[in-house]
Amino acid sequence: MALRTGVDLGGTKIEAVVLHDDRIVVRERVPTPAGDQAATVQAVADLVRTVEAQAGGVAPHVGIGTPGSPSPATGLQRNSNSEALNGQPLAAQLATAIGRDVRLANDANCLALSEAHDGAGAGAHAVMAVILGTGVGGGLVVGGRLLHGHNALGGELGHTALPRPTADECPGPACYCGRNGCLEGWLSGPALEGAWLADGHEPMRATAIAASDRPEARALMDAWLDRLARALGNAITLLDPDCIVIGGGLNAIDDIYIRLPQRLPTHVFGGECTTPVVRAMHGDSSGVLGAARL
Repeated sequence: MALRTGVDLGGTKIEAVVLHDDRIVVRERVPTPAGDQAATVQAVADLVRTVEAQAGGVAPHVGIGTPGSPSPATGLQRNSNSEALNGQPLAAQLATAIGRDVRLANDANCLALSEAHDGAGAGAHAVMAVILGTGVGGGLVVGGRLLHGHNALGGELGHTALPRPTADECPGPACYCGRNGCLEGWLSGPALEGAWLADGHEPMRATAIAASDRPEARALMDAWLDRLARALGNAITLLDPDCIVIGGGLNAIDDIYIRLPQRLPTHVFGGECTTPVVRAMHGDSSGVLGAARL
């Protein structure tokens, strides 16, 4: 059998899948060893062996989606919010542990690849995928192929600055990358929940804030949608993709598909925008399915 094996290496769980002719043959998850880089590498290798043994075959390569990405200059992992992975030759370590060629890509790139192949962006020439969840990321697929970019930063939306900040938005929240005002600090789930707490309210999940009819929740969501519209408006002006696919835990927020499109023309050059903004079709499977397609 011609198999494809993919791994989604997340901060809390590692998921592996084996595909045969686009059909899931085996799928398994294990917890990620928090803060332990060596144990994480071993856990990935063990999981790959487990799922391939269950599938009854071995794929020629293993695709792995990770937070961050390897530097083209050094091969060392960087820009990961799972900080134990940063500064490590992760791709080489995984290839040694698994005993096979490894194809490593950012998890948002894997989302984009999966959704462009047979998901919400299927049939579109240029697909931009945006993850809105614990972090904020992005990926680009053009003509069915990932646009990695010269610095392997293609589509890295979360660590660009909030466009046209107002006086009270400066300098913006501090980010683990060392700068202030990154979109991740404004648009992620923890950012939304933190803003709610900072206003003196009880703890509440981001999706619950979005669903609440309380006036203070509606005001906070209006501000969040305005910032998201500014971010996507800049991306559309720069890249003009055929569609934008939203993944991550916050993609359950209906206002992204109902109210956000009405705001986009204000932030797009020329004042016109018909770019579809759609929910990822494969849900939390997009990352691991995209990794298998690497």
